[in-house]
Amino acid sequence: MIIKHRRNEKMAEIIRNLDWSPLYISMKTGIAATIFSFFLGIYAARKVVKAGPKMKAILDGFLTLPMVLPPTVAGFFLLLIFSRRRPFGIFLFEQFHIKVVQTWLGCIIAATVIAFPLMYRNARAAFEQIDVNLIHAGRTLGMSEITIFWKVVVPAAGPGILSGTILTFARALGEYGATSMLAGNIPGKTGTISQRIAMVIQDGDYATAGVWVAIVIFIAFLIIVLMNLVSNRGMRQVKRW
Repeated sequence: MIIKHRRNEKMAEIIRNLDWSPLYISMKTGIAATIFSFFLGIYAARKVVKAGPKMKAILDGFLTLPMVLPPTVAGFFLLLIFSRRRPFGIFLFEQFHIKVVQTWLGCIIAATVIAFPLMYRNARAAFEQIDVNLIHAGRTLGMSEITIFWKVVVPAAGPGILSGTILTFARALGEYGATSMLAGNIPGKTGTISQRIAMVIQDGDYATAGVWVAIVIFIAFLIIVLMNLVSNRGMRQVKRW
């Protein structure tokens, strides 16, 4: 009983002294990466759906590649692109004073690259299931292609797009490998939850790591519940056996 009481006191002390900056950095990185992935994913999915079979296979392979590659490999290529020792990184810094490596911008770019395929794949699958007669009806009413896309196609594909958005946020929130390579692990600046967990584990502080793991599990559970609620809302009218 005494041991349990001491453990509870230690856990309460850890929570009181916890630096919440990794949660803040992870959340704002996840939100920013989700916004970028949302629009880029929808745009890419629209282009791929309209492409021919061969071009579709090539584009789909390229756009899905970050999802199947180890995140550290993606981080390596991002580092090659944005390093200030490389032409593009030098150009960004000298012309626009934009620094990507070891900055929060690096966190956003890394998380966007890794999470983007989830948004793209879900949006593409949702677009491919839309009844083409809806599009023909919009054209008959004199609607432009852009208007048809945003007022007919996107609402019809809403559940799939929303699921992709939720999964994209979850992936961006937990990104570690590419973020570590491109943005580093600077406390209060680029240090995310995943990086914090890895760091305290290396220091042997399993209690603090356990608190962060519990927080991540809680957030992940909320995301899964939200996704199930979204899916069930679209299936209310479907009769089940």
